[in-house]
Amino acid sequence: MPLILPGNVGSATAVTGFNVSNSLRFNSASNDHLNRTQTGGNRRKFTFSTWVKRCNPATRMSLFLANRSGSNYNQLYLNEDGYLEADFYHSGTQIFRYKTDALYRDPSSWYHMIMAVDTEHDTASSRVRIYVNGLEVTSFSTETNPSEDVDTHVNENSIVAYIGSDYNSNEPDYYLAETVMLDGTQAAPTDFGEFDGDSGIWKPIDVSGLTFGTNGFYLQYKETGTSADASGIGADTSGETNHFTVNNLTAVDQATDTCTNNFATLNPLNSVGTAGLSTVTFSEGNLKGLGTDDFDTAFGTIGVQNGKWYWEIEFDTTGGGYQAGWTTTDQMHSIGASGDVYTKYVGFRDNIRIMNFNTQELADYANISAGDILGLELDLDSGTRTLKTYHNGTLKNTATLPDDQGDTWIPIMGDGHTTDPVFIVNFGNPIVALSSANSDPNGYGSFEYSTGAGYSLCTKNLAEFG
Repeated sequence: MPLILPGNVGSATAVTGFNVSNSLRFNSASNDHLNRTQTGGNRRKFTFSTWVKRCNPATRMSLFLANRSGSNYNQLYLNEDGYLEADFYHSGTQIFRYKTDALYRDPSSWYHMIMAVDTEHDTASSRVRIYVNGLEVTSFSTETNPSEDVDTHVNENSIVAYIGSDYNSNEPDYYLAETVMLDGTQAAPTDFGEFDGDSGIWKPIDVSGLTFGTNGFYLQYKETGTSADASGIGADTSGETNHFTVNNLTAVDQATDTCTNNFATLNPLNSVGTAGLSTVTFSEGNLKGLGTDDFDTAFGTIGVQNGKWYWEIEFDTTGGGYQAGWTTTDQMHSIGASGDVYTKYVGFRDNIRIMNFNTQELADYANISAGDILGLELDLDSGTRTLKTYHNGTLKNTATLPDDQGDTWIPIMGDGHTTDPVFIVNFGNPIVALSSANSDPNGYGSFEYSTGAGYSLCTKNLAEFG
């Protein structure tokens, strides 16, 4: 059950030092990807590097692809089981292939992954080197080294390179940040990151001074345009002007969830329903869910023990059939496959009433309308711990939290019993355009309404307050 807790805040705790401002959120349902036609470069020596936060752990996630053909391609990808693989096939013949023993399935974490190639190297095992979070991967279930001096499809003239699409034209669900190609260099991980002196956690460094080469690029995902130019989402900021063509991605897919400030999302590895395992369908960077069975319940990826916190949720439905609030990790594990979910959290219930575990705080006062925004402001720092609930920015209730339900609090949301709602959560990293943008007191996140004293659920705030 991946869950970010205080004292275990991942790779994004540093408030000072190099900070990454943006990532790009890819959604498979809309066939999001970037592509660019390569010019002639160094086909034997190159390095691809990116930070990735995966969403659906059961699907293939291509990080980089050169030549989208079933028999001719180079690809670095996370497979359906969570192993990292690097492949090169030419005319249907396997030239090299590497598959890690380690699994990388955690949807709450950012990973840094590198494929560094030099087929001219005298040592066969050094011709393709794979690194994850600053460390070289040396244990593979499959390890086929290339012949010396072999030419790959990477940097091959007139061959199309892809970010976010595999050789079968399948697009993944993930976030990418700091995506880099070096043409002509087999680089080391220290060219892209360093271990934090205090925490020992691998973190990114400024790469703008690297030599990128003819086909090299540096994608920071800072722009919002849809053209293949300096104002586009796929803008190359390396100075080489190797801009990518944008396919189905728009400004709303630009995210602030990055490898230096990791935001909460929904957790596809931790959800429950009537059959034990939830049938919630997750999409849009694990910030959108569809419950298709009674009492399908999802949880956030960040838990808190102190501080003041705020998040919003929108249900694209009318009437009842939903739940949204905060629960504890103690109660999360006791939620069963029946309506007792309503006794396990504090927050909103259908039509609209407000529950405080097994007590009704406020009886039905309205029906939810599609597009309504529910806000939940949790205060764990005051003498009396409370949850303030808001409906379209208006405070509806202040509930006093019980002391006997557990110490670690986590967002909870999902399906009721008769309706299959679509729910969209905003932990500060929205997937929909906002009519107004409100950040938290630290300046992080973007919300439809004021957060009050609450902070967004991200690792920089967690390190300070959680």
